[in-house]
Amino acid sequence: MPVKVLKNEGRELRIRVLDGNHTALQMFRSRLNDRDDVEYANYFQNHPDLDDPELYVRSVKGKNADKILKDICSEIAKELSSIKL
Repeated sequence: MPVKVLKNEGRELRIRVLDGNHTALQMFRSRLNDRDDVEYANYFQNHPDLDDPELYVRSVKGKNADKILKDICSEIAKELSSIKL
């Protein structure tokens, strides 16, 4: 899932998720908001046919939003790699 970083300023991170879908973004939003080191997380979809969705994360003071998102990605990858078919 390619992303374009729109803002990365310590506590705040805003990325555009190229060809992102609601299922993946909802999973990130939910997991981010469940963490104590995240103050706010949400995703936004402007025009569904013309615009790629954007994910916004704001962490609590002293924490980096990009590190938190990378941690979430690692957790999800680890969970998905353990699926047995």
